[in-house]
Formats: sequence, structure tokens, C-alpha cells
Amino acid sequence: MGRRLGSAVALAIGLALAGSGSVPATAVISAASCETLASLVLPNASINTAQSVTAGVLSVQGPGGGSAPPQTLSNLPALCRVIATLKPSADSNIRIEVWLPTANWNGKFMALGNGGFLGAINYGQMRDPLLRGYAVAATDTGHEGGLSDASWALGHPEKQIDFGYRSVHEMTVQAKAVVRAFYGGEPRLSYWNGCSSGGKQGLKEAQRFPDDYNGIIAGAPANNWVHLLTSFVAVAQAVRVDPADAIPPSKYPLINNAVMTRCDLADGVKDGILEDPRRCRFDPGVLQCTGALSDDCLTAPQVAALKKVYAPVKNSRTGQDIYPGLPVGSELGWANLPQPFAIAESHFRFIVFENPSWDFSTMNFDTDVARAEAIDARVGQFTATDPDLSAFKKRGGKLLQYHGWNDQQISAQNSIDYHDTVVARMGGVRETDDFYRLFMVPGMLHCGGGRGTDRFDTIAAMEQWVERGVAPARIEASHITDGKVDRTRPLCPYPQVAVYSGSGSTDASANFSCRVQP
Repeated sequence: MGRRLGSAVALAIGLALAGSGSVPATAVISAASCETLASLVLPNASINTAQSVTAGVLSVQGPGGGSAPPQTLSNLPALCRVIATLKPSADSNIRIEVWLPTANWNGKFMALGNGGFLGAINYGQMRDPLLRGYAVAATDTGHEGGLSDASWALGHPEKQIDFGYRSVHEMTVQAKAVVRAFYGGEPRLSYWNGCSSGGKQGLKEAQRFPDDYNGIIAGAPANNWVHLLTSFVAVAQAVRVDPADAIPPSKYPLINNAVMTRCDLADGVKDGILEDPRRCRFDPGVLQCTGALSDDCLTAPQVAALKKVYAPVKNSRTGQDIYPGLPVGSELGWANLPQPFAIAESHFRFIVFENPSWDFSTMNFDTDVARAEAIDARVGQFTATDPDLSAFKKRGGKLLQYHGWNDQQISAQNSIDYHDTVVARMGGVRETDDFYRLFMVPGMLHCGGGRGTDRFDTIAAMEQWVERGVAPARIEASHITDGKVDRTRPLCPYPQVAVYSGSGSTDASANFSCRVQP
């Protein structure tokens, strides 16, 4: 494992490991031992830097790739910062970082996910688990670039595999080796935490590498990758090809107000939030102008385009659903609809058609989707929809998935669809509920934000589940305005929803219970 830690420290750790299976929370590791990790030998990998960092402020690269400005992280504990490069293939160049608290390690390991095509380490999200005592790791997934940029993939099939799944698995294996070398033993538990592409990465781990993690937190997963990006193109064609179809952002509040007028009280509480948007029967036609055009109505082409945004994308030949539409109630988050379109355009240009000049308006939703599916299926690289989680369940793994109902990028229905396929594959709700639970978040946008209660502690819920066997029956959530909590609500395991008791403040979680509504 490279040079050994100081003998006294190593002996103390070894005795603790022998007695309890982990380093106790009070263990203090000699910071001087950090630099010795530079000589650690790892298969198909090299340590670039092993540096002790004193408690306080750390300046790191921003999360937009190599050209991004630096960002400053404050109030960090003392840590050992390890930077490594992994090369599982001749064309691989996967950068990872492992941050190891030099005091009060909790004996556990947590890895963090990425968003979009992001080819950078998102340092900002490493701080919270580090403060909780975790050894933390993250990766750039094998390339450098921004959220929407897939140009790196052109002519690099191995890098595509790295992005699809290999970088995360390799990071997990090698980061655990670094943890083992530094602390003198394996982490007693390992957790994954990611949202969006990071949620997809988590599901891919459960499906393909079930031994990597004891607990996986997967938020708003982009797991149905090819069909998701297809839906982005479909929405773009619906609202961008013909200027007459375009719905100006100034009219999104108009649409949202009409939805809330129709359906806000359906869940028993008037709060500008739909507990389950599927119960809302909203006809966009009520907004169509009947006289002169004005700011208070939509033109007939705009109404038609709006219906396409809400509707599932279908195969033009078979009529089969490709991907669900955006739910009603999500309109205030649409911004410049469709917000994440550049991700889809980049994927089809550089990965599917290998043509940087490809035009989204030429997309054929029969032949072109089949082509994209075939490319993905060759190595199973991007999509993570396999419902067979039996190996993950057998080894005792727990999966906590969450999704904001007002997600403006990844349809919330996608999470429900995946959950339902797993339930069917695993033999029913009872067989699934003991290791996999989905929490829908009313009013929340993509991974956070919005009118809903978007602040909640999934890490604590997962720790209770894995470490104490207490499955999350509800997760307390809050909404903050101007730095103050102005609403709390319970998040409920699907298909349960939060039901108001009929008395007390509707902004207090205590007045809601989790129940399945008929």
C-alpha cells in the first residue's frame, strides 16, 4: 500500500479495525502521512498529488471545465487531498479526487455524481459529506468540458464508455484503495450520492456493479438517457422550428396560473403546488385567444405546441411512447424552453451521427431514435433502465430515489416509470419496498429550487436505513425564503402522498400524514 503510516498510528488503527471493523470517529490520522500516498501504486492509475490541506479555505477549479474561474470553499476541516489519473483503456484519462479528513473520520466513504456531460469535478458538493466525517471522492468522468458539450466524444469510443459507466466504477475501486492505504483499513460502508446524470450514475452502479455501494441516493436520474435526449429534440421541434409555435417566457406565468386555478385545491390545500400533477385535468385550449391577440391568451399554434410539451413523445411509426412529457404545474421553471436542449443536440451531433453540423430539425423519430438506441446498446453505456436489481438487493444494498414534480428538464414521470418496472421485475411492492423507495417532491424543480419543500437530508435518511435498518417512512422537508424556513412538509414514499389533516397550519409538516389516495 505504499509507504506505511507511522507505526503507532497504524497499530492503533489496526487494533480498532480488528475490534470493530472500522476506525472510530475519534481517530486522528497523522497529516504528515498524507504526502506518502504520492508513492502509492495502483493498477492502471497514477497519483498526481497527495497534499495535506489545513482547515479553513481552499481555492479550487470551478465546475465548468478547465476554463472556468476558480471557486473558494470555506470552513473546511483539515484533509488529505489526493488527485489521481486513471487509465483503464489506452484512450482513457479519468481524473479523480479523494478527500480524506485527517481527524474524526467516520469510517465511511461517499462518492458524488455529475450533471449533464460535465467534464469537471464539482468541488462544491464535496464539502457537506466531508464535514460529516466521510472520505469523499468525485471524478470528471474521463474528459474536460461543460454541461452541454459532447464534442470530446467524437472519434473516442473508449471515452464514451468512460463517461457512460466506467469512470465511476474505476473511481470507486481506486478511491477505496486510497482510503485503505491512508487509514489502514477498508471503509466499513460506502455510499453514492448524485442527481441528474449523477442519479443515472447511481442507478448504473446498482444495476452493473452491485457490490460497489451499500447505499445509493439517486436524484432526478437521467437514466433513460437516449429517450430523454430524444424528448428534448421533440420539444425543440415543437416550439422552435416554426416561430409561430414559440411560447414566449412571459406567458409561462399565465399558463401556470391557469393550471393552479383548475387544480390547486385538488389535494385539499391551496398553496400553489400540486401534490400529484397527474390528478390535474387541464386543457390548454382554455387559454386560446377568442378575439384579438393579447398577453392574456395563446394563439392556436401556441396551444398546439403546449399540448406537445405536456404529451409523451411517440414513435411516429408505431405510436409507442418514447418518453413522458413535462407535467402540468412545472411551467415556471421552463425558462427558455427547452432549457437543456443543447445537451441533446450535442449528443446526436457527436455521438449518434458523428457530424458537428447535424441539424435538430431533421430528426426522424423512428429511424434516428433506433440508431441512437443501437449505438447505446453496443456496450450498454449511457442508458440505465435495467429493472433487475436482484444482485444489489441480495448483497443488502439500499436505493433511495427522489424527483421533483416540477422538474423542468427530466420528466418526473420517468422516475415513476422506472420504479414501476423494478416493482414488476422484483415481484411486487412488498419485495421492492424493503430495499428501494422513491420520494416524489411536489413543487421542486430539477434537483432543487421551486415553490416546493426542496431542502431535505437524504444522507441522514440513508444512514438510518443502512446502518440501523430503519426504512424511511417519511422524510422531513422544508422551503426557505430569504434565509428563513417558511414551510415544512413530509416527503412520502411513492405511491403515498402528503395528506392534510384538515386542521392546523398548512405550512407545518406535523399536520400532514403519508397515505395512498384512491
